[in-house]
Amino acid sequence: MLNDNAKPSHTTESPKFDPESPSRKPAMAERRPNPIFTIVPTVNSETLLVHACETLASASVMASELAFILEGPKCNLALAIQQMISLAELSVNRVLDQVDPQE
Repeated sequence: MLNDNAKPSHTTESPKFDPESPSRKPAMAERRPNPIFTIVPTVNSETLLVHACETLASASVMASELAFILEGPKCNLALAIQQMISLAELSVNRVLDQVDPQE
């Protein structure tokens, strides 16, 4: 037998559904970015470029190592990624040379 007076638990009148509940609202005010990967605003451009160049060089080596252990199309993909990294590294080096010319 069904109870005609019973309310389904999924309706908006249910005490379980509260759109104003704190669990339904994102706590944006409480969120703060973790400063562990934040770049300090006072770091100069040369330092950032050097770090970017070193990071790209490391990524290039990793892509080359990966290509060495892969075969076929996957190897070609890793080599293409390595080439893109190398081109980005060349661009960063060019800008770095303009920021701090070595004579």
